[in-house]
Amino acid sequence: MLVTSMQTIAALRGTEPLTAAYRAGLRGRAYATAALNKPTAPHEVIPVTTADGARLRVHAYGRADAPTIVLVHGWSCSIEYWYPQINAFADRYRVLTYDQRGHGESGLGRSRLGAASLASDLNAVLHAGLARGERAVLVGHSMGGMTIQAWAARYPDQVAERASEIVLVNTAAREVRGETDMLPLLNKPLTVGARPVTLCGSTLRMPSLVAETVLFSPVPVPGGRLVSAVFKNRVMNKDATDDQVAFALAVIRACRPLTRGLHAAALVDLDLGDSATHISVPTTVIAGSADLLLPERMSRHIVEILDRNGVLADYHVWPTGHLGTIEAADRFDAVLERVAARASRWKAAAV
Repeated sequence: MLVTSMQTIAALRGTEPLTAAYRAGLRGRAYATAALNKPTAPHEVIPVTTADGARLRVHAYGRADAPTIVLVHGWSCSIEYWYPQINAFADRYRVLTYDQRGHGESGLGRSRLGAASLASDLNAVLHAGLARGERAVLVGHSMGGMTIQAWAARYPDQVAERASEIVLVNTAAREVRGETDMLPLLNKPLTVGARPVTLCGSTLRMPSLVAETVLFSPVPVPGGRLVSAVFKNRVMNKDATDDQVAFALAVIRACRPLTRGLHAAALVDLDLGDSATHISVPTTVIAGSADLLLPERMSRHIVEILDRNGVLADYHVWPTGHLGTIEAADRFDAVLERVAARASRWKAAAV
């Protein structure tokens, strides 16, 4: 069924239900919360074209000679997702970030989506955006955290050369299809009241076609109060502000429906296994106790590997949903500040 869904979506490659101007308008909305608005810091546009011809949008904010923080966004997001962190750090750090392929203004390319494409794209961005011998703090949210793990496994010799420290937020390494709680009917038994429905002694579950139709269909995400309420309930936490919900939903609605569908189809069965074994620098992991998309338990496999290898710097579990960098922006920024400052001190000592 997954193959059929992917083939159906792939047949639509090149279609564009939403205009570029409309998508840019969604990403560029203004909010009462200043941190969510477009950064005033100047940025450099760094040209990056992947081996298969995908042109990636890559921006570097702040001074060129400042220590670098690399931000890697998650599924259905873009550079704009990181506005709170760009606004918080670009005055004293160089903040390098990019639209993952197909997202934002980056091209989709011709490669099959998966661990290899995620890893090679990040490697291309680091090669183009960092000076020779420069090490940066790498931060990955959700699919961005998977990207960093895939990169570490594919380019293990680059980890210590390119990364001073790593921060993984609301992410996982495997079993997304079986472990996500985002769509309760995707994994849990069908019930009538509190009783599971059975047939010939076997518990019935929602057919995979239904779940795949919801996840993979290349259709736009609508707006409106009902959608915002559902989004807050399922993706964020009850304490998320109206501005935070509106900001996050606008960024996601701006994603090309085709991109969202293709990446969902690739990610649900993505198996990075023990890729975290190849991470050889101090790494902080952050999870959300209210995260339904990638529940906190999915981070533990990564944490156990890092701890066993002696590179686990810290493990935080916060009362947030899936968008911890937005829902708890101040708390997240404080952690990133400590990590970046520590990395900067090591850099100064090395010089």
